[in-house]
Amino acid sequence: MSAAAGSVTSSGIDLSGVDRQAVAEARRDLAAALRLAHRHGLSEGICNHFSYALPGHEDLFLLNPYGRHWAEMRASDILLLDGAGRVLDGTGEPEVTALCIHGPVHRLCPEARAVLHTHMPYATSLSMLEDQTLLPLHQTALRFWGQVAYDENFAGLAQEPAEGERLAGVLGDRQVLFMANHGVMVAGPSIGQAFDRLYYLERACRQQIEAMQTGRPLRPVSANVAGFTAAQYAAINDYGEDHFRALKRLLDRDGEDYAA
Repeated sequence: MSAAAGSVTSSGIDLSGVDRQAVAEARRDLAAALRLAHRHGLSEGICNHFSYALPGHEDLFLLNPYGRHWAEMRASDILLLDGAGRVLDGTGEPEVTALCIHGPVHRLCPEARAVLHTHMPYATSLSMLEDQTLLPLHQTALRFWGQVAYDENFAGLAQEPAEGERLAGVLGDRQVLFMANHGVMVAGPSIGQAFDRLYYLERACRQQIEAMQTGRPLRPVSANVAGFTAAQYAAINDYGEDHFRALKRLLDRDGEDYAA
């Protein structure tokens, strides 16, 4: 954060209690997540958005700025916003649909510390089907058993906060929201956990679509086995963070400047 971030901003927000080191780390992680999403084919142009609500400051969140490609995102590009969408730190402006979606979700779903919204190909393809259900067909999909919400009411671009409030109501305390005819939103307690979920959600959707394309009967896992397997996944507490750290090491190995 800038030197001015430790005082009252021109918008009247007191940032003196904000942990600058924690914000700097979160900015690096958010920039890394955006670059990694692009590497794995989860991005779309300069669209879509990742955000992170600051612990202890639920009215403040980080968001990628409009117009910056995910492949070139740096920590210094990430904006710090208040609940009203005002830029408190950073240069650039947020995209209007990002404000209308992420602000209300962070406010109404406090467990959704990190919120990642994409139009990634396979998950978005499922959202375009009459039945967009993620089926219990493979163990990768089973990690999401009981953790997926489905919005069935696409009504155009999210250009009003009321739309974000509606989506927050559908998401509730789940990890994933399928947005009909639109894409997906993934939530998590940290950027690393949320990115791990995003990564595996796309793989689960790809596996389902490719299995459906064979035209042969599908073989879903029983609800009892699905629930048992999901509980096994939930008990592996550190996997998402370990996965994210490993992916960041690949960025560092390749000389990516996401931390700048």
